[in-house]
Amino acid sequence: MQRERILEVINRRALVLFPGALGDFVCFLPTLQFLAERTSIDLLARTEFSELVPARVNVGSPERFEIRQLFVSGGGSDDKVRSFFETYGCTYSWMGSGDLTYKQELHTATQGRLRIFQFDARNSQLHQADYYLSCLHADLVPSTPHIPLMPDAAHWAEVYWAENSLKSKPVLAIAPGSGAREKNWPLISFEAIARWWRERVGGSVITILGPVEDERGGYESLCHQGLAIRGITLGCLAATIARCSLYVGNDSGISHIAAALGVPTAAVFGPSSVNKWAPRGKTVLVLRHHMPCSPCVVSAMKSCRHRDCLAALTPVEVIRQLERWPPLVTLTSQGAGIRVPPEISPELMGG
Repeated sequence: MQRERILEVINRRALVLFPGALGDFVCFLPTLQFLAERTSIDLLARTEFSELVPARVNVGSPERFEIRQLFVSGGGSDDKVRSFFETYGCTYSWMGSGDLTYKQELHTATQGRLRIFQFDARNSQLHQADYYLSCLHADLVPSTPHIPLMPDAAHWAEVYWAENSLKSKPVLAIAPGSGAREKNWPLISFEAIARWWRERVGGSVITILGPVEDERGGYESLCHQGLAIRGITLGCLAATIARCSLYVGNDSGISHIAAALGVPTAAVFGPSSVNKWAPRGKTVLVLRHHMPCSPCVVSAMKSCRHRDCLAALTPVEVIRQLERWPPLVTLTSQGAGIRVPPEISPELMGG
C-alpha cells in the first residue's frame, strides 16, 4: 500500500512557482525542460510566457487565492489551499524563499512534498541558467535554452515579411531597451548601427519596442531607420526574430530570446555580469567596454554618474567587431554572405 502511494505521488503532475522576468525565465527554460521530460507541469508565472514553454507545460498566473494565502499566517491550512496543492506530486518553488511565513505555509499546504530554492545564485559565479538546473542536482552541462515556435506565430511573421517586402533582404533586429534604463547602450549608438546596416549591408532594420519603451518614449529617430514593431505577443516576437540575419540589443530578456533561437546575437553589456547573464546560444557576441568597476551591484548601477561601461563603447568599435565576426565576415554593400532564411527551419517548429 505504501509503495502504491509513493508511485501515485511520483506519477502526478508537478507544480512550479517562478516569479522572474523575461530574461530570468529564458534562463529557466532548461530547468523547465528537465522537469517536463519527467512529468507534466503546471507553471505559475507570467502568463505571457505561455508561448515560450516546452510541451507538457501549462502556464497559469500566480495571482490566485491559493498563492496569496501562503503569505498569511495559517493560510497553508485553509481547505481550499490544501485541496489545490494535494493534486500535485511535488511543488518546486523559486518564489518567496526569504519569507519565513511563505515557506512555513507552503510546507503545510504541500504536506512536505516541496522543494524550495533561492531565486538568485547569490555569491556564485554560476551562470543563472546553470544555477537553476543545479537546484535539481541535474548534471551541470552548459544549459542552452530552446524556444519552440508556435505555428500561428510563425505564420504571423511570414505575413509580416511579405507585407513589408523583407523576403529578399538581410534584416537586422534592434532592441534598444531593457528592464533597467541603466543597462541601455545610448540610443544614438543604436542609430549608428542601424545606418551602418542600411548603407553598408543594404539591409532592412526592425526596431523592437516593448511596453517599457513605449511608456518612456523618445525612440522616434531610431524607428525612422526602418520598421518598428510593438504590441505583439512573445510568440510572434520570437518568430519575427527567428527570421532575422542579425540581432543587436542590451542585456535584456529579448536578447536571451534571440540567442536561444540561434540567431546571430550581439549583446551590449555594461554594469551586468557577463559570466552570470550573457545570453546562451550557438552564435553570441558579447560587446563591452572593460571597466574596473564593472560588473557592479544594483545600488552602484543606479547611482553611477559616468556610465562609461556603456557610453565609452563606441559604434565604430562595435561595427569593427561585427564585421570581423565569423557569421558576418563576408559583408559587402550588397549584403553578400548574410543569412537570409527563406523559411523557418523545421527544428525551430514545435517542442
